[in-house]
Amino acid sequence: MEITELTVYELQEKLKSKELSIKDITKAYADRIKEKENDVKAFVTVLTDDATKKAEEMQKKIDKGEVKGAFAGIPIGIKDNICTKGVKTTCSSKMLENFVSPYDATVMEKINDENMINLGKLNMDEFAMGGSTEYSYFYPTKNPWNLNKVPGGSSGGSAAAVAANMVPWALGSDTGGSIREPASFCGVVGLKPTYGLVSRYGLVAFASSLDQIGPITKDVRDAAMLLNIIAGHDKKDTTSVDIEKKDYAACLKGDVKGLKIGVPKEFYAEGINEEVKAKLYEAIDRYKKLGAEIEEFSLDIAKYSLASYYIIACAEASSNLGRFDGIRYTYRTGEFKNLKELYKKSRSEGFGPEVKRRIILGTYVLSSGYYDAYYKKAQKVRTLVMNEFNKAFEKYDVILVPTSPTVAFDIGSKSNNPLEMYLADICTVSVNIAGLPGISIPCGVDKEGMPVGMQLIGNKFCEDTILNAAYTFEQDLKFRENHKPEFKREQ
Repeated sequence: MEITELTVYELQEKLKSKELSIKDITKAYADRIKEKENDVKAFVTVLTDDATKKAEEMQKKIDKGEVKGAFAGIPIGIKDNICTKGVKTTCSSKMLENFVSPYDATVMEKINDENMINLGKLNMDEFAMGGSTEYSYFYPTKNPWNLNKVPGGSSGGSAAAVAANMVPWALGSDTGGSIREPASFCGVVGLKPTYGLVSRYGLVAFASSLDQIGPITKDVRDAAMLLNIIAGHDKKDTTSVDIEKKDYAACLKGDVKGLKIGVPKEFYAEGINEEVKAKLYEAIDRYKKLGAEIEEFSLDIAKYSLASYYIIACAEASSNLGRFDGIRYTYRTGEFKNLKELYKKSRSEGFGPEVKRRIILGTYVLSSGYYDAYYKKAQKVRTLVMNEFNKAFEKYDVILVPTSPTVAFDIGSKSNNPLEMYLADICTVSVNIAGLPGISIPCGVDKEGMPVGMQLIGNKFCEDTILNAAYTFEQDLKFRENHKPEFKREQ
């Protein structure tokens, strides 16, 4: 097996046994990026030269016993809306094209404390607004399974880089499915933690009450290990929750006997692709054989969650993106006659069409006369969604639904139809609305060989439960052993 095909856990084992050195691993990934990046376009900023130097320095320190730690020298990729000191953080936008962050996000401080090696900043939909990574200012990222298809979004660069073995694991962010959907499309594991479990300090805000940083990895064990690193209370983030720390990797028991899994029938209704449904039903049967207790029930929240989500998310985006005015650290137009024109032209030229669309919608629902009719009502619906989930978790340990209604679609097929693109989020947004944890893992492939994602939703701060459920299924299915990206290119 090639070095870049190994999971982080396997890399650690080979480092311990001295079968591999940090230099070997970093070189393998640098070579892989050089080989595949032109096809996939997963990176905004490649840091392989810096990574190679850091690997040499790190190896010397380890050899001298100066550096210890389970993850010292392990490479990682970072979504380009997470601030990294001294490196561009562009959010894949013209507005921040040349912005070099003067500080590290809290998650980056934790990554650096572990002495990991940053291979680069990964492409995304501009300001995390989109579900296909076609809305990047720089270029669309392509799906390693089929280069004519999207990798999902907004963390499409992170998911594609992991799937293409250009990074062993990556950080993404999830506002309405932006970790889970690309993980589903790219056949990897994507975990959206409970809101408040991972610090948002240094994450460029899209919708502050919904955003959450999380791991995208090759398998569930790696997701648990990366969550161990990034989870924890942070005084710099007022929404960060101070709870007792868990060892998520130790929670992977490989046993689901007696686990109560709820299957909401509304998530398998019209609009869900038949092949996706079939793979989900196969997954349900597999859980039954593994000893889980399965029950169908009613959770009629999907359509209400979607409407509520887009009102709340756009309202918060309108507020958060007001800071990008052409005055401070952002793009500034070349010609203007007065301050008003400076604002107008800088924002008109600096933001892409999808970001403008959401700012306009968000400003509208927050405006006088419409606030009560839209924004306030959406927040009431949000409470109802939370209450419905609370009722469900009185009876079930895990809720099992599709991650996406479809597999990855063709590049360009939905980018000119915003409504169709928004509807693709119908299975994921309710998790963000309620602040719950959700994980997407592959559960098979369709007739064209494209991955199908299964989503497991847990109660708040029950990441250990969904990780173990996902791990048990993964160990039984052995998806990675049987399916690999083919980098197909249709003519």
